[in-house]
Amino acid sequence: MTDEIYAKLAAALDRLPNGFPKTDSGLEIRILKKIFSPEEAALAGHLTGTFDPPEGIAARIGQPTSEVSRMLFKLVRRGMVWLDKQNGKACFRLAPFVVGIYEAQAGMMDHELAHLVEDYFASGGAQGIMGPQPALHRVVPAAGTLKSEAVLPYDDVRAILLEAKTFHANDCICRLQQEQLGEKCAYPTRVCLSFSGHEHASAPGDLTQAEALALLEMTEQVGLVHTVSNVMEGVGYVCNCCGCCCGILRGITDWGIADSVAYANYYAVIDPQFCAACGNCIERCQVDAISEGEGFSVVDKARCIGCGLCVSGCPNDVARLERKPEAELVHPPKDFAEWEHQRLHNRGLID
Repeated sequence: MTDEIYAKLAAALDRLPNGFPKTDSGLEIRILKKIFSPEEAALAGHLTGTFDPPEGIAARIGQPTSEVSRMLFKLVRRGMVWLDKQNGKACFRLAPFVVGIYEAQAGMMDHELAHLVEDYFASGGAQGIMGPQPALHRVVPAAGTLKSEAVLPYDDVRAILLEAKTFHANDCICRLQQEQLGEKCAYPTRVCLSFSGHEHASAPGDLTQAEALALLEMTEQVGLVHTVSNVMEGVGYVCNCCGCCCGILRGITDWGIADSVAYANYYAVIDPQFCAACGNCIERCQVDAISEGEGFSVVDKARCIGCGLCVSGCPNDVARLERKPEAELVHPPKDFAEWEHQRLHNRGLID
């Protein structure tokens, strides 16, 4: 009976746009058992991707509204359920596994969970979550690596931060997971930056705007890729990713999912005439898109994600980003609602 509860929750997660596919070995069930108690799983399995009031959820499962509401708020605090105020009333929906539940497991990430997630991704979970389009994340070029006239409005990460009012830094769950697997990453961990246009009560991990901008600059200097939710409007976080740990980029580097992230609408060019073959760009490229040629570095344009790290790290200023031709530009969905609609359609879950 307990397995049926978790199987129902897994199916509910897989009906969300992000997906949570089954594996032959049932790894998804073992992951959910690690994260959810049976009572939590039973409740969460009745949720959908639509925000519902607690009264409606309680009626579906035949439990008192007060008890259901109490447990829903508990799940919100743990990142497994999302909360939204609609007409002044609290409403709830199921959070996706990625991006959502997995990222909220910093306090739960131990040796067992790390191995379960790693095995799940390697057993088809990564393909099922990161393969469908539109991609979960998109790449945003490092600040200052493009001429101002070439920057598309939704690609100006610094401008996005300047419009926000509150900022928060979290540990990267991907690096925490890899550390539990014995793979200590050389990059800093507390670099996941979230922000909002609304004021809220201060909390540990909050940053000022100046501190947030400084964190962004630091991640560019050390060679991390900025990725954000794959939408034009409503971006609320910047992940700073490495190809060795971060699941989104490991889709490319480890699991052969070429479109696991939406590439920026730019590509790197290195002038062979003036390249000193110092190797900085090769070392900084997180997706192995640059290799050593005959006395100069060579960019694999098809593999280049347009992050600009080769540009910001070139000591001789011979690397640059070029904007793709208009016919090759791929614009992200307008907002999260449109992203979810496109994703559900492409996965065959709606017409």
